[in-house]
Amino acid sequence: QIFDPLGGALDLKNKQLRACSASSFEDDPVRILRAVRFAAQLGMRILPETRPAMKKAAARLAQVSAERIRDELFHILEGPDPAPCLRALDLLGVLAVILPELGAMKGVEQPAPHQQDVWEHTLSLLGYLEQVLGILAPGCEPESVDDMMNGMLAVQLGRYRRQVAEHLATQLVPRRALRGLLFLAALYHDAGKPDARQLDEGGRLHFWKHDRQGASMAADRARQLAFSQDEISRLEVVIANHMRLPFHASRLIVEGRLPTRRAIYRFFKAAGPAGVDLCMLALADMRATYQHTLPQAAWESMLKVVVIFLENWFDKPEESIQPPALLNGNDLMTELHLEPGPKIGELLETIREAQATGVVTTRQQGLELARKKLV
Repeated sequence: QIFDPLGGALDLKNKQLRACSASSFEDDPVRILRAVRFAAQLGMRILPETRPAMKKAAARLAQVSAERIRDELFHILEGPDPAPCLRALDLLGVLAVILPELGAMKGVEQPAPHQQDVWEHTLSLLGYLEQVLGILAPGCEPESVDDMMNGMLAVQLGRYRRQVAEHLATQLVPRRALRGLLFLAALYHDAGKPDARQLDEGGRLHFWKHDRQGASMAADRARQLAFSQDEISRLEVVIANHMRLPFHASRLIVEGRLPTRRAIYRFFKAAGPAGVDLCMLALADMRATYQHTLPQAAWESMLKVVVIFLENWFDKPEESIQPPALLNGNDLMTELHLEPGPKIGELLETIREAQATGVVTTRQQGLELARKKLV
């Protein structure tokens, strides 16, 4: 026999969410985030009479511990439908309290090929990112994809499904995987645009250095939400480097030039494992930028660039990313009669890059290159 004084069984049957008392959200404002998360995860509907209480209590989230807000927000970001969840939180006044810098993105127009302002573009990107990761999830069959652009994605990148899934399941700290952190980076990837907005002499709109500004903003917010330093560093790397792949895709379209071995090496030197995150973000960003106007040639170029970077990271890292060391610091000091110091590290990096680009293949060639750099 079920004891059900509040009629919860019927609400479950009807997939409805309602507050158990008039003071539920005032007593614990984190329930606002939890209600939005449950609605998305369980396919439920928050009843209209419950929403005003959620909105009224939103300001009280400022009094809640950062850790509780962080954990609930992270559950939303790594769960289903993060874009509609973020839109709901915005309408309820929650984002203005927990992620206040995001509000400045609203109404900031962007030049073509963008179809939306910065805020709407960001929400679109979250949706496309979920779509990209779904297509690259293990078990997804190319035949089940009914969108031509997504079909091309499934065919060209499908062989990396397992590696991408394992990568995104990695936890920098317990119970928080890289997948959720990637969505947080996506949420902040253009957060620097409102402050970076400039018109040049010809009246053209630019957002110079918005990537660096956005990385700094995301890091500040992540510190306030008590994320770990490893997670904060990962956010900074992803956001600060998110323009690299679009640059290579654009150059392929305009000049027909694929990324060189030097470009691949330097990309992963800057990004490290986050290079995989950047590949996923770049795909979603292009879809969100062009929307229905995306030219097939542009999408093909981005896919080619992403394949090249993933291939080098997953299939041949020793060739172009982390070539085996031919020399160490002691070798250089002995052979070239050098004293310990930063110059040793600079020479080793020069040799390593030359290996990655195929210029140096033997120990002797590495020594000769180091001698030339000393002249």
